[in-house]
Amino acid sequence: MTDLFASEAIPEPVGHRPLADRLRPQTLREVIGQDQILGPEGPLSVMLASGTLSSLIFWGPPGVGKTTIARLLAHETDLHFVQISAIFTGVPDLRKVFEAAKIRRQNGQGTLLFVDEIHRFNKAQQDGFLPHMEDGTILLVGATTENPSFELNAAVMSRAQVMVLERLDLKDLELLAQRAEKELDRALPLEGAAREALLEMADGDGRALLNLIEQVAAWKVEGKLDTTALSARLMRRAAQYDKGGDAHYNLISALHKSVRGSDPDAALYWFARMLEGGEDPRYLARRITRMAVEDIGLADPQAQAICLQSWETYERLGSPEGELALAQALAYLALAPKSNATYVAYKGARAAAKQTGSEPPPKHILNAPTSMMKDQGYGAGYAYDHDAEDGFSGQNYFPEKMARPSLYQPVERGFERELKKRLDYFAKLRAKRET
Repeated sequence: MTDLFASEAIPEPVGHRPLADRLRPQTLREVIGQDQILGPEGPLSVMLASGTLSSLIFWGPPGVGKTTIARLLAHETDLHFVQISAIFTGVPDLRKVFEAAKIRRQNGQGTLLFVDEIHRFNKAQQDGFLPHMEDGTILLVGATTENPSFELNAAVMSRAQVMVLERLDLKDLELLAQRAEKELDRALPLEGAAREALLEMADGDGRALLNLIEQVAAWKVEGKLDTTALSARLMRRAAQYDKGGDAHYNLISALHKSVRGSDPDAALYWFARMLEGGEDPRYLARRITRMAVEDIGLADPQAQAICLQSWETYERLGSPEGELALAQALAYLALAPKSNATYVAYKGARAAAKQTGSEPPPKHILNAPTSMMKDQGYGAGYAYDHDAEDGFSGQNYFPEKMARPSLYQPVERGFERELKKRLDYFAKLRAKRET
């Protein structure tokens, strides 16, 4: 096993070197993409120009240059580069890393410690970095595909600056493909549309693209392949989706907001993206029903029933046929009139309930099953609404010491337009009864 902590240079590997390794940038100027941090006014460029490089957290999808940039930062700042992975590194290994870094520091050599998948370290392990970051023993550069706000300790986050790395766009991938062709000294045997399809197969991952290019370059074909021939030989890279990670929460947020925004096309697209990523349709059925309750409510009382029916249809049919029922419910919700009036009223009621504590109901609406309760005034003065004019007594049903709030405010959309008329009607009757 290679000693990751040795100071001497690692010899060049003998034999075949993958294309991705051969094309690894030698300077930060050669890095493709990530102009938002590496451009002339980017935060990393500004840090390097001022000579004040701080600990960093690189957050971004796979294959966008996190490891490469960290290695080049060490080169630019004359720091010894040490790379570890949180997956394979335990506490004893970390102790060795820190001890070696202390020795280097005593000898006048700083250490840039690159920690891949840093979010996989637990809280205690993350805390172990703090004293060595504070006394300058290491300059920490962590890499993560998960949102560091959720996965990293606040103490680590306060001592490091987060840099967001973005997936490579088609322009970036084309530049990478051209660089690969120059390294291979031949053009890829692909027609224009097939070449674009190859770039799309990489799904923003530069390393994945180079691996695909290496496969294509090894084929012995005459002429150029079209899109159909390419698709028959290569499979599209699996979409980046983790049912417990950022992609899960980002996509369900996109789905929910597309429904709220009355865009059935966008809603169906994000629904399909989640299914393609392996999401459980039952989870989606539950969230779709929540959308009906939260964002449509009584503007269309039928919406909730349609969601429950589609959920039941899925349970009876299973995948993939049952997913069509969920898609139909989504389309219905997206085009339904929207109202969160009940949702807002419910939250207001919860807030009022907390604020008023243990205020009792007014005595006139309390039952009096015993003589003692009657003597206490329970039920005294209660007006039976069915005996009142218009079937409405207008009595107060809130605690006597509580000012009457106005919680439910129906919108002028869908069925709630009718409910608003009823609410206004009873408000006028109540005011009339009180005078």
